[in-house]
Amino acid sequence: MRLTSLAVAFGLTLATAGASAQNWPVYGGDTGNTRFSNAAQITTANVSKLNVAWALQLGTVRSQESTPILIGDTLFVTSSFGPKNVFAVNAKTGEVRWRYSPDVPKGIDQYACCDVNNRGPAYHEGKLLVGRLDGHVVALDAKTGKELWETKVVDYTQGSVITSPPTVAKNVVITGFGGGEYGARGALVGLDAATGKELWRTHTVPAQGEKGSETWKGDSGKYGGAVAWHIGSYDPKLNLVYYGTSNPGPWSAVVRGNDSSDIGPYSNLYSASVLALNPDTGAIQWHYQFTPHDAWDYDGVNELVFADLPVDGRKVPVIMQANRNGFFYVLDRANGKLLSAKQFIPVVNWASGIDLQTGRPIETAGNVKRPGMGRKATDICPNLIGGKNWMPMAYSQQTGLVYIPSMNSCMDMEGVQQDYKRGQFFLGVNFDISKKVPGAYMGGVTAWDPVKQQKVWFREDDLPYTGGMLTTAGGLVFHGDIKGWFRALDAKSGKELWKFNAGSGISAAPMTYAIDGKQYVAVVSGRTLSIPAFYGALGEKMVEASPEGGTLFVFSLN
Repeated sequence: MRLTSLAVAFGLTLATAGASAQNWPVYGGDTGNTRFSNAAQITTANVSKLNVAWALQLGTVRSQESTPILIGDTLFVTSSFGPKNVFAVNAKTGEVRWRYSPDVPKGIDQYACCDVNNRGPAYHEGKLLVGRLDGHVVALDAKTGKELWETKVVDYTQGSVITSPPTVAKNVVITGFGGGEYGARGALVGLDAATGKELWRTHTVPAQGEKGSETWKGDSGKYGGAVAWHIGSYDPKLNLVYYGTSNPGPWSAVVRGNDSSDIGPYSNLYSASVLALNPDTGAIQWHYQFTPHDAWDYDGVNELVFADLPVDGRKVPVIMQANRNGFFYVLDRANGKLLSAKQFIPVVNWASGIDLQTGRPIETAGNVKRPGMGRKATDICPNLIGGKNWMPMAYSQQTGLVYIPSMNSCMDMEGVQQDYKRGQFFLGVNFDISKKVPGAYMGGVTAWDPVKQQKVWFREDDLPYTGGMLTTAGGLVFHGDIKGWFRALDAKSGKELWKFNAGSGISAAPMTYAIDGKQYVAVVSGRTLSIPAFYGALGEKMVEASPEGGTLFVFSLN
């Protein structure tokens, strides 16, 4: 991968290994989204002395989900609602160097399924790259904040906003968009990094007559979802970009195929899948489908994390994903071969396991957990928020463990008749997702061994929506929760070593960096707004847990 001009000036490299002790150049710390840093000044022995170094008000107070990136001595962070603001900040002092505040179309929040968030920027050769709710990607001069180019990727009025940073592969800027709940047809789009010109567009639902279109009943693929709204991963050695795709649309499976667990040919490619694409052409090189003919909104977009793991006596480059459907997957990232899959939360009952020969889930017999048209399925575990949602996990090269923000609530669901209307929810189901069954839990942190496929330790939260993870060579795991607590845990044992209340719930994943020999830890606080509404009475407790907010906190030992 190329060195960026600004990164060269400060001796930074964009590597697929863990983020160095100095930098955090991409959303996940590295292009494999490990969220691991070699920084080790802050350790299990001294983390109790961590204090606020500085804080930045982000200018909005609704569903903050951004992870900052560091280039040189500048920290770049976005706020929610558009983004309403993009800040370039002196990473040592918090002094704002420039701010970019694009116009946000009025009423745009009605097209954002799960809030008006923004998860941060990307960077390439002096350009800061930002996806916006209006379906555009913009390139800004990283030194001044001046707009260099702007490209419309999708019409947001169909429900297709952009909330995640793009993925950069060589000179190609790659982005997806949302809309799985609105009946949008998903696509990934490659843009020229220099000009913003569209280079390719790969639809994630085959058009009629194309290979795979037979997996959709009739013309249902026109509204098929399978959008790629979260973050991608990139392996420069294999020259492959990886994205997860969302639920098929609508959630009611009978619209797209059979109304039974015997799905026949109706797997609904390429929904709830991981796609490996050639970034130069957009051609799909391989795919693996996690939940064929999904009837539960088991979105497959969760981040795809790289590791080199021992398989049959040799190290294999793999992708790991903790899927919404409750299973933890390990795939060969060269060819998509399924290497292992085990449930990582206590109660999973829609399927009894994953068949390693076929790669398909072994669904519960008799359709008892597959909702049908006018047929309610009860106590389905996990619920549609999943065993894990978008909040990123982290993989420690030090401990060999994955740290997962996990959940285990359950739900009832029933199919209902609904017609497609552009720009409106297209679900086709009624649901109650606040149910709890024996053995399940609201939320927490799961430390998982991806080789043995077993839990090492678990730390429970009394509410769902535990924030994203960061792990470091100092033996630590950092994360937040919906009450606003930001914690440091011992990576080996899960013991709490330090905590700070940020005043508003934390879903965003933290990051860390070092300048002039001093390590900093940064996290954005700002409780989610839309998600509690899905939880009914439990959602009221989530709202009461903390007020809305919008602050970037940066911590150090001094």
